[in-house]
Amino acid sequence: MSTKFKMDAPCPRLLDQMAQGVIHLPLDRVEGPVKVTGRATYAAERALPDQAEGVLVRATIAQGRVIGMNNDAVHALPGVLGVFADERFLRNPAQGGAGKAPVQGVTDVFYHGQPVALVVAENLEQARHAAASFRLHYDEVAAQVDPDAATTIERPDAHKLEQGDFDHAMAQAHATVDQIYTTAPHHAAAMELHASVAEWTDGCLTLHGAFQMLKYNRAELADALGIAPEQVRILSPYVGGGVGSKLGISPEAVAAAIAARALGRPVRVMMTRKQAFTMTTHRTATRQRLRLAADAQGHLSAIGHEDRVYNLPGESFSEPTAQSTHFLYSGANRRMAQQLVRVNRPCAGSVRAPGEAVGMLALEAAMDELAQTLGIDPVELRKRNIPERHPETGIPFSARRFAACMDKGARLFGWGTRNPATGKRSEGEWLIGLGMAAAARVNMVSASRARVTLRSDGIALVETDMTDIGTGTYTILGQIAAEMLGLPLAQVEVRLGDTDLPPSAGSGGSHGASSAGSSVFLACETLRARLAERLGCAPEDLTLKDGVAIGANHRVPLKEMLPDGLMSEEGHFEPGATSKQTSQASYGAFFAEVGVNRITGEARVRRMLGTFAAGRILNEKTARSQCQGGMIWGIGAALTEEMMFDPCDGHPVNNDLAEYHLPVNRDCPQIKVHLLEDRDDMACPIQSKGIGELGISGAGAAVLNAIHNATGIRIRSYPATLDKILPHLPD
Repeated sequence: MSTKFKMDAPCPRLLDQMAQGVIHLPLDRVEGPVKVTGRATYAAERALPDQAEGVLVRATIAQGRVIGMNNDAVHALPGVLGVFADERFLRNPAQGGAGKAPVQGVTDVFYHGQPVALVVAENLEQARHAAASFRLHYDEVAAQVDPDAATTIERPDAHKLEQGDFDHAMAQAHATVDQIYTTAPHHAAAMELHASVAEWTDGCLTLHGAFQMLKYNRAELADALGIAPEQVRILSPYVGGGVGSKLGISPEAVAAAIAARALGRPVRVMMTRKQAFTMTTHRTATRQRLRLAADAQGHLSAIGHEDRVYNLPGESFSEPTAQSTHFLYSGANRRMAQQLVRVNRPCAGSVRAPGEAVGMLALEAAMDELAQTLGIDPVELRKRNIPERHPETGIPFSARRFAACMDKGARLFGWGTRNPATGKRSEGEWLIGLGMAAAARVNMVSASRARVTLRSDGIALVETDMTDIGTGTYTILGQIAAEMLGLPLAQVEVRLGDTDLPPSAGSGGSHGASSAGSSVFLACETLRARLAERLGCAPEDLTLKDGVAIGANHRVPLKEMLPDGLMSEEGHFEPGATSKQTSQASYGAFFAEVGVNRITGEARVRRMLGTFAAGRILNEKTARSQCQGGMIWGIGAALTEEMMFDPCDGHPVNNDLAEYHLPVNRDCPQIKVHLLEDRDDMACPIQSKGIGELGISGAGAAVLNAIHNATGIRIRSYPATLDKILPHLPD
């Protein structure tokens, strides 16, 4: 049976009435032992009988056409089974949630590194050698690889807003900010490389891959191959990180499937790290103009956020840079606009917290500048500008503990000791400063299904195609089922990552836990109703505890209440009217202490604290881990991370983990995370909101604001590398 629920009204807090006490606990991830002992099989580790190995061949020009290749010579090399250059190959990955194939074809080249062929051999060494022996001939044309010099510029209507008289408000204001902020391109650099193992049986494809959103990925793969979705099964039980790069199918999946069908045997294709930097999506660079206008008391009268981003020709995605600017602060007069530049660089797409991850860096830096101009504490300035209702649509906010996050964070961090004057605190060679920034990330939910089955062996089985990309999905869904069914977590089995299971929201946009969790909750709720009926009591009078049902003066073991030894229900959750009736977001605040070496210009984060409110916390440990990870990426965005592209052909030059500088242990201090008690009845049936991307949204701005407090130097170009700091330090 299936129970469908649409979120059209606030939900009662049924989980708060449960007696098991499993929800919220900081429980270890149930799949942890399997992963750390090497028993979790990731996509590239699949070894099927008679499996061949494939290596992708990439274009070496930025734009043009492939007019020839030495197929015959490559095919004659030892061990080579086939050379494939199929027009169904993907030019670039699918965007998150696309549900259809992206641009396809190998003849027309749009960026350096685009996949144009696949070599398959008996073993990986032979396939690598053959791929390296490939010679391509081109009809090359001039490419545009520099976004600043690009001439093809679009202005998406979706990002335009003109409200009130913005220019007049700026002209009449007591204080204004009008500055340009830039952010560097970022790459997901997921620990697990993209890989696919494809095999065909009776005209149907089974693909072992690394993906985040399987119901969309299945449709994308089927569309690319020209077959029905029912002919495709994707298995992704373990995914070693995604942060957006595995939202849509990528080139290796389609290439492996085409080769496997042609050869009549399984084929594995795994990207190298350098290939992943080119053939998977990255975050665009941004150029953002922030304008703020305020009266003498710091009340905003105008806010403007205009940005410039880039992407490949034909790609619809553009970074929603001003996403949080629309609702976070007041200001009656508003101007938002975007320029989307078309360039011959690898595809840009969603990377962790698309929009806020870079937009908040600029917005929160501008708010710090306004606070300095007005002589108002940065926390106080933000609190004075929290709007009562959405400043553009007028709809009310759902649960919003924004001010509480700032107040608690300031108290725990010792913000009151900060000297607002710059450059006044030092320890030897180090100048010390404090900075803060707000955190905000829009809340989203998506349609999701899950099946829960009670078995006579005392186990509750949870099944959905939801993925666990290292975020704790196995544990969280198990906790929800354990709470609702009165079972210890050890008696809940969770199966994920298989398109044969009920389709879920998938992992992306911070909506996975709330959406998939709600579908598990709904299935369990229906199971409870059926058990109550069998026991002869109302559902609200039923108690499930330790595998026993209690109600109507009866106490019966669950296994004795199951017809045919099992009882199964499917929960079907869909977003509804509440997402349109209220403005929903998760909130927080960051506080950082940074030291800047007055001799070398080196900046070091000495301590960092974040406070967050994101509805019901389903697992305190996994939530804390997500926030810490986001804050670490914030440190990277502030100080180290920057994809660099060759100015001649546009290929990424720092395309490995040696040169793309992720923050390492030495870069990261002890990071403290505090989670506020919160519930949002308008968000979903389990009152939770997204938290996976909240921890990055604004974090880097706290670091750069602290650098300014330490030195008086205002860096408006992220990351704040030594060359941007050193020339401005005093002798």
